[in-house]
Amino acid sequence: MNDILHKLPEFIGNHAALVALFAILLLALIAMQIAELFSKTRELTPAGLTLLINRENPLLIDLSSITEFEKMHVPGARHVAMSQFDPENKDLAKAKELPVVVMDKDGRGNSVKAAQRLVKAGFVKVHTLGGGVLAWQAAQLPVAKGNK
Repeated sequence: MNDILHKLPEFIGNHAALVALFAILLLALIAMQIAELFSKTRELTPAGLTLLINRENPLLIDLSSITEFEKMHVPGARHVAMSQFDPENKDLAKAKELPVVVMDKDGRGNSVKAAQRLVKAGFVKVHTLGGGVLAWQAAQLPVAKGNK
């Protein structure tokens, strides 16, 4: 161990670009972890969503297009078009204390925006499905078809 510490300054001097890249990546990783720690939404894995469904019966909102929703969705999910998504809706407002899981086809777009809107509207248990419905299917969990 002592030998490594003596050679470290020489390594840093000979590989400054590599060390700088490592430092940048390390800082980015730390920043992402801190942002996730203070985020008011949580990203769930398919297994985490299964556990939440079994324990707390959350409201599942699928923001995929109607065509994608009819092809495949998480059983029990309600389809809501992003253009129609309104956290202030009186029916949705009744669920402010319930866990709410927002998802879309691939977990990249509308679900994160919708989750942030729910938090701003006062919802306390907001989650997204990481990887969306495609991740759910890839985990070989059951999918529903049609509009219900």
